Amino acid sequence: MTGSPGDGGLLPRCLDMIFNSIGPFQAKRFVFKLDDKNGVDVQCEVDALLERQKRDAMPVPKTPSGKRQMDPEFADMINVQDHCKVDEVDEDNVYSVFVSYIEIYNNYIYDLLEEAPFELIKPKWNNCNTPVRNGDFIPPQSKILREDQNHNMYVTGCTEVEVKSTEEAFEVFWKGQKKRRIANTQLNRESSRSHSVFIIKLAQAPLDADGDNVLQEKEQITLSQLSLVDLAGSERTNRTKAEGNRLREAGNINQSLMTLRTCIEVLRENQMYGTNKMVPYRDSKLTHLFKNYFDGEGKVRMIVCVNPKAEDYEESLQVMRFAEMTQEVEVARPVDRPLCGLTPGRRFRNQAFREELARKLEMRGGPINGETEEQSASEIFLQNFPPLPSCELLDLNDDQTLPKLIEVLEKRHKLRQMLSEEFAKNVLAFKTTLQEFDSSVISKENYIQGKLSEKEKTIAGQKMELERLEKKIKTLEYKIEILEKTATIYEEDKRNLQQELESKSQKLQRQASDKRRLEARLQGMVAETTMKWEKECERRVAAKQLEMQNKLWVKDEKLKQLKAIVTEPKNEKPERPSRERDREKPVQRSVSPSPVPNAPPVRLRHRRSRSAGERWVDHKPPSNLPTDTVMQPHVPHAITVAAASEKALAKCDKYMLTHQELASDGEIETKLIKGDVFKTRGGGQAVQFTEIETLKQESPTGRKRRSSPSNPDPPEDAADSEWTDVETRCSVAVEMRAGSALGPGYQHHAQPKRRKP
Repeated sequence: MTGSPGDGGLLPRCLDMIFNSIGPFQAKRFVFKLDDKNGVDVQCEVDALLERQKRDAMPVPKTPSGKRQMDPEFADMINVQDHCKVDEVDEDNVYSVFVSYIEIYNNYIYDLLEEAPFELIKPKWNNCNTPVRNGDFIPPQSKILREDQNHNMYVTGCTEVEVKSTEEAFEVFWKGQKKRRIANTQLNRESSRSHSVFIIKLAQAPLDADGDNVLQEKEQITLSQLSLVDLAGSERTNRTKAEGNRLREAGNINQSLMTLRTCIEVLRENQMYGTNKMVPYRDSKLTHLFKNYFDGEGKVRMIVCVNPKAEDYEESLQVMRFAEMTQEVEVARPVDRPLCGLTPGRRFRNQAFREELARKLEMRGGPINGETEEQSASEIFLQNFPPLPSCELLDLNDDQTLPKLIEVLEKRHKLRQMLSEEFAKNVLAFKTTLQEFDSSVISKENYIQGKLSEKEKTIAGQKMELERLEKKIKTLEYKIEILEKTATIYEEDKRNLQQELESKSQKLQRQASDKRRLEARLQGMVAETTMKWEKECERRVAAKQLEMQNKLWVKDEKLKQLKAIVTEPKNEKPERPSRERDREKPVQRSVSPSPVPNAPPVRLRHRRSRSAGERWVDHKPPSNLPTDTVMQPHVPHAITVAAASEKALAKCDKYMLTHQELASDGEIETKLIKGDVFKTRGGGQAVQFTEIETLKQESPTGRKRRSSPSNPDPPEDAADSEWTDVETRCSVAVEMRAGSALGPGYQHHAQPKRRKP
């Protein structure tokens, strides 16, 4: 950055290049004045003179003086042998250079040119990285980054010094360099603990039409900026042996360099792949300060210093890769706007005019020589008068000398009067000419004044029209902005409504499909229920018919017995008990297996399960129909539920599901699906089905029953054989047990049913 003695670095070469180019075109001090908002104002010569006198009266002037002797520490560094300059410098502009010097330490910005009383001998910071509390040192205050009206970043409250030569600028730099934070590490005796930024601002403004003074228009001022950044090197703790404050400083340095690398990587990715990722400028003060340079408001150049030592191979390789990546980032360059529409070359034309005017005045001799010529001409004119005769009187009686003298004097007097009259006539004529000229000049002035007033009225009207049009343009721009915002809101609402409409339509489609599935399911359930009830009605009708037939058969039997009693002869009276026994038999046969309203309820018989000692979940859906059969599945110690629940499964070891469906013959078929309940790893319960039992109900209407014989008097021994009703056929109970030798299996237990008395 600074170079070595006899060989200047980047900073002195840049300063020398600038001042060699603008040297003869620099403005006087304080003609340009920087404001606190990253802008520049221009002052007239009078205000600049007053400002210079005011600054010269101050005891400690802020602007360094170029007449003082340079510091021998940097005198050899600024002695640049290459006198380079820019060829394309606008000669009709005036220039001024302002410099400032800041550092970024622990992600805080400090002004190195800020005047703060301190002593270099006394320590400025203690071990806790806090300023020493003494009266000789006031800790520097960190500065804030702000954004100006042109969206450029700048440091508020930073000291900016106007300089007129390379020596003055480098003296300011060296003054701030002494305040920069450095420390001793294992790798560097004077290691930079912060990033330093030396900012050079070049202000330029055009001259007026005469080429003498600066044009007093702020819009025509152009402010350029050159920032020379000295980045602190990335450090590895195992090599620098940093600890305490040095370790904290190294962490902040590495973090800011990592943020810089991330920003450059995102910029390269956006340019290569056309993405629009957000560049994280605000993660570090270093990248946030130079955000405008990467956004296209300037050019960025990176110069890398590489150590050829073999021990630094890895660090050098990483730095070279970083530099190679930065070459792939392209920053768009803004188009420079023209400064003004004045005639070029007016500065040198004005100088040539003044030189020519001075030369002509010198040739004419000036005003004093002109008066000498007029006096010599009057003397020549007086010499044309008649010469005076000799006035010497040698004799008292001389009467010729005085008359001759009187005569000559009279001629001279007459000639003088004639000259006076002619002079008066000439004066009068000249006055008349002057009056005529004045009148013509006045008339011309009046005419020109009228024309000027007309032009001024026209200009005022045009200005009012321009103001009106500008207001109208602003109004239209505001309306356009409002309309754009409204259009954006409407588009957003449109997208939201379209999304809502799509979601609603999808929801309606799902509801319609659910409705169709529900309709199909309900139709199936209706058909199934209809078929079920039709079969139930047929079964009940068949049962009722069977009941009525049994009643009719009982009545027929009673009538037959009554007829036999009536028609029996009287001598056979001792055989009456047998007839009574025979008569009692139809009464016993009259009991039908079909349900009789007046008969007592039949006691249901339940199957015993081999797993009676276990805990069961009896899952009976609410859609099951009661079969009202004698044989019913029954499990003791069971929890009966209508829907499977986690709470019930957690308390039991077995699970049984009762499922009913229609068989092929139209009867209700009941299935008992059994399984084991075990816990899962997730804390829930799972059921593993092990067996299925099927219980089928058959209607007795499908079987044929023997009809009563045509012979009204059957023999007594054939009465029992002819008694084949439903009760006789169902006198044996069937119990199905799981795990028997018959598969699901049946084990028969002969147990005659109890007859009614």
